[in-house]
Amino acid sequence: MRVLVTGGAGFIGSHLVDALMETGNEVRVLDDLSAGSLDNIKRWLNNERFEFIKGDMRDSGTVKEAVEGVEAVFHLAANPEVRIGAQSPELIYETNVLITYNLLNALRDSSVQYLIFTSSSTVYGDAELIPTPENYAPLEPISVYGGAKLAAEALISGYAHTFGFRALIFRLANIIGERSNHGVIYDFINKLRKNPEELEILGDGTQRKSYLHVSDTVEGMLKIFEYFGKGSKTVDFYNLGNDDWITVGEIAEIVSEEMGLKPKFRFTGGVDGGRGWKGDVKFMRLSIEKAKKAGWRPKLNSYEAVRMTVRELLKSL
Repeated sequence: MRVLVTGGAGFIGSHLVDALMETGNEVRVLDDLSAGSLDNIKRWLNNERFEFIKGDMRDSGTVKEAVEGVEAVFHLAANPEVRIGAQSPELIYETNVLITYNLLNALRDSSVQYLIFTSSSTVYGDAELIPTPENYAPLEPISVYGGAKLAAEALISGYAHTFGFRALIFRLANIIGERSNHGVIYDFINKLRKNPEELEILGDGTQRKSYLHVSDTVEGMLKIFEYFGKGSKTVDFYNLGNDDWITVGEIAEIVSEEMGLKPKFRFTGGVDGGRGWKGDVKFMRLSIEKAKKAGWRPKLNSYEAVRMTVRELLKSL
């Protein structure tokens, strides 16, 4: 296929680009390099099946040009930092909702048949049902980031039903792995390199969430996209996560162990009952039964994914 990957120089996006290129697709990447890096996709830059466009999706003309001649769009471009929503809600709006709106308007008069969007587990908020299935309601995000992802989902559904393309929406757990440049593991490694004696841990350490390695994530996206393509639904939703979960305190222990350190853990206590920050979902585990029925299951559990990620980041950072 001829595909566009928005945010394709970023963490998850570049791994998706690798998989798409390795399976013979023609791939175009649109990225402003604010969070991504050309280093992530440098192996493809001179390949005749690959095209890179440096551009900001807040400019509608750039987006319209990028979708020309492609059959599918994998829309991963976004500001990935949940915490920034409390300080800069306008930035979260622009880099999640506005860019999605610009993309959808560009799709109206294009040849694109499929839109694949990476949403987030944050759309569920503090779910009362765990593991949380795709049909859980009401969706009540507790962060501006989660609200922006839910707004993007709603726009995508409306446009798909109105303008005749099909949309596949993935609600992702915490995705980790090589090339990630934010998140708890990345932060812990950098903090311990600055001070091997003590590790500051945001919150009370009991926050418990599901973590999925990026290799499993990309495999899930492509396998379920293939499954979705054989069906007839205009819009469908799939959780991608793990059957287990792990606490922040346990992650701190794994990072310390892999670095050969025994630091003192200093918990900040957090906000709103031990959360790391305002809007942090304290407990998150997604139901992945629907994804399993589509033929996918993760190879690494949360503990294995965390340990592998620590080793990958220690080599690259």
